[in-house]
Amino acid sequence: MGAFLSRLFEALFETHPLHGMFVHFPIALSAVALLFVGLALWQRNEVMEQAAFYCVILVMLSTVVAGFTGYRDVIVRFDGEAALVDVKGYMAITLFFLTAGLSFVRFRKPDVLWDPSSMVLYVSGFVGAFLMAGTLGFLGGVILYGW
Repeated sequence: MGAFLSRLFEALFETHPLHGMFVHFPIALSAVALLFVGLALWQRNEVMEQAAFYCVILVMLSTVVAGFTGYRDVIVRFDGEAALVDVKGYMAITLFFLTAGLSFVRFRKPDVLWDPSSMVLYVSGFVGAFLMAGTLGFLGGVILYGW
């Protein structure tokens, strides 16, 4: 059992990059959040709107985890230098603040999606988060596989 655990920890923390295990969460959750917002608007469904809110909170939190593991992998696997790291860092920080802002606004004003004066801006935030997360994923592929 000790040998198995030793090999498991070596595989998780030395052989395989940690970032790859966590990076898919903000990408997938931002897509699902946008889907839920679209369904909520289409069906005027409060439950779908709440699901979008919870997803965007998870995007915010998983962006932090993906960012820290990405930074760790740049240091460990790329000796502190990798193409586009600065761009990805700024984009990840932007994604974090965008989703934090969406979460804060929704928390303070639960009917933000249903208010015509704020609906377009709120939905645009979800679209922006999805596009930002997708672009971050694409740039990660560029770092690993080249252009």
